[in-house]
Amino acid sequence: MSASAGPGPGKTSGTNSGTGTGPAGWFEQLEAQLERQLETFLAANPAQEALLQEQELQEKQQRLKRRRLELQGQADQARTSLLALVSEINQWQQRVQRARDASAGDLAARAEQHLGQLMGQGRDRWQALTELGRSFEAVEVELEQLARQAPAPPQASGRARAGGAQGSQAQGGSEPEPLDQAWAAFEAQQALEDLRRRQG
Repeated sequence: MSASAGPGPGKTSGTNSGTGTGPAGWFEQLEAQLERQLETFLAANPAQEALLQEQELQEKQQRLKRRRLELQGQADQARTSLLALVSEINQWQQRVQRARDASAGDLAARAEQHLGQLMGQGRDRWQALTELGRSFEAVEVELEQLARQAPAPPQASGRARAGGAQGSQAQGGSEPEPLDQAWAAFEAQQALEDLRRRQG
């Protein structure tokens, strides 16, 4: 009895281990399915695809503009720091010269050593400022390229413009109808009145 009643749980466990997938595999399948659905939807709705591309373009422009502001702030701080360092270097150059003039060789040597350290910092900060300038120029180039890729504003077709012009003329009534058309309408009206008089 016990041997015949046992396969139930064992069979279920074997089925789960053979066909089940882990969380990572399930997520990959779901992601692939959503990607296919999106591609199908965009293929059937080209206007939505264009809108999506425009939104992605605008988001990229916003990211680049934020990066540009960030680089500008960093460059301003770097310039301020470099100017302060240049002022300090000038002060220590004067101190070195004063120590030499006073024949204070040991003090002059220590001042020169400190001056060398400051000048090394100045070179490093100048290099960092140069790199910021290059990064800023790269962002500017990307923004210009995106601006050229931006879609042009929609323009009315020739038929729509013509229809609008005719509509404005009809509504405004500022321009009279051509003389030949007005004369033809006048003759037709006169002929109709002559016919009515004869019949009456």
